[in-house]
Amino acid sequence: MPQAIDVVWFKRDLRLRDHLPLVQVQHNPRPVLLLYVFEPDVIADPHYSLRHWRFVYQSLQDLQLQLQDYATEIVIMHADIFTALTLIQSQFTIMHIYSHEEIGLDVTYRRDKALAQWCNNNANIDTDIQAGPNASIRWIEFPYSVVRRGLTHRKDWGRYWHEVIDLPCADADLSCIPFISRALLTELHAQTNTAIEQQQCLALDPQWQEVDKQLQLGGEKRAWHTYYSFLNKRGKNYAKHISSPSLSRHSCSRLSPYIAWGNITIKQTYQKLDSLALTEAYLSWRRAFTAMASRLHWHCHFIQKFESECAMEYRHLNIAYDAYHYESDPEVVSQRLSAWKTGMTGIPIVDANMRALIATGYINFRMRAMLVSVLAHHLNLDWRLGVHHMASLFLDFEPGIHYPQFQMQAGVTGTNTIRLYNPIKQSQERDPQGVFIKRWVHELAEFPDDMVHTPWLVSPMEQQLFALPSNNYPEPIVDIEACASAARDRLWAFKKRPEVKKDARRILNRHIVPGSR
Repeated sequence: MPQAIDVVWFKRDLRLRDHLPLVQVQHNPRPVLLLYVFEPDVIADPHYSLRHWRFVYQSLQDLQLQLQDYATEIVIMHADIFTALTLIQSQFTIMHIYSHEEIGLDVTYRRDKALAQWCNNNANIDTDIQAGPNASIRWIEFPYSVVRRGLTHRKDWGRYWHEVIDLPCADADLSCIPFISRALLTELHAQTNTAIEQQQCLALDPQWQEVDKQLQLGGEKRAWHTYYSFLNKRGKNYAKHISSPSLSRHSCSRLSPYIAWGNITIKQTYQKLDSLALTEAYLSWRRAFTAMASRLHWHCHFIQKFESECAMEYRHLNIAYDAYHYESDPEVVSQRLSAWKTGMTGIPIVDANMRALIATGYINFRMRAMLVSVLAHHLNLDWRLGVHHMASLFLDFEPGIHYPQFQMQAGVTGTNTIRLYNPIKQSQERDPQGVFIKRWVHELAEFPDDMVHTPWLVSPMEQQLFALPSNNYPEPIVDIEACASAARDRLWAFKKRPEVKKDARRILNRHIVPGSR
């Protein structure tokens, strides 16, 4: 009879600490196999791109190095989860699968539903007294962060958040886990690689193993290195620099991709912050720490919102906005969308941020909000036309953050204040010397500081006076002021509709946290 084992399935929890499934298998009566699956359906989803799978691969390699001390490794497969588990079942008898819940996209939601059925259908012959003979495989999921599945209201959510965050981190003693040895795993790899189709499903894309030096590297150790560099020096001006497109790149924590992919948890981050907040060395950091702690709380709030309203992946949170009128001329839509996606709108701060995002996978929150605002308001394009593009660029793409924020900035919730960012004002206030613009919009690198924000206003005489080079940087694709005025009238008039207000009340009743604003 094949050896009975338990499987710990890694998904967006690529770490070995504060990991409930690993705590669960500590002192396990059966050997434990660690598994990660690069799933073709997920890889093909338009939210994801090469940069995400490189980050995941780097994270896995970091874990493999750590696991060398325990004579084991993570079994990594490129297959659907059902094929992966079937291959493992051909060599072992899977008794339990342990994983974290995934607050993900429709593609992973449908997979999870199918996996639950697969586990029920795949009975294993076992003599375990508790399970009984021919029992189905038990899949045991643990909560993601502070998110509660099936939550219908937020009456006690704030209290619950603090209770969970203050609990000790779930740190397993890895030396006590009966991992399957590397030798047996080598045998598993050899036997499952015998068929050509199995070799294909186990082969990883070689591009994932390349390094892009402009993108943050993945891994649990890299996450902590980044966090300590923030706490040791970079974060002192966090609150002061958070809205600057250039200064935020240094002064913000830069933890977002590590949190999104589970290299580090909200609980670990918050507890470390809390432990330092009142120490003498950090008394001058109070403003920075308060701002950081607030954002950690809001992070969980938005993911909880997405968990309860996951249909917002496809439709407006406030269903009354299904009747909202966006630009419908196909030629105009195509031209505006292409310019926005490629950083060629002719609006320097917009283009600089899109180009920086394309190159590095990161821009700060205010600039993200501005890009969505320009897309939905100035260009009057349906936010859904840009949501996949930005997801594929954000190295820290997190569905539960992405969709609530995208809809909030697009003004289609009916509950939030309409945010119509003036890109010229943002440029002049947040990048007054044009440092960020000149770095990313090379066509304007030689422009005087006060001219770089509105280059279309530079006259031929001024261009000659300042010896400005001729360039191919475009004129703005829309009249910024006129489009903003039209958008403002359109948005406020629509928000006053009875059907919008009605669904807004439903949203607030379900998602408002008592005591919050």
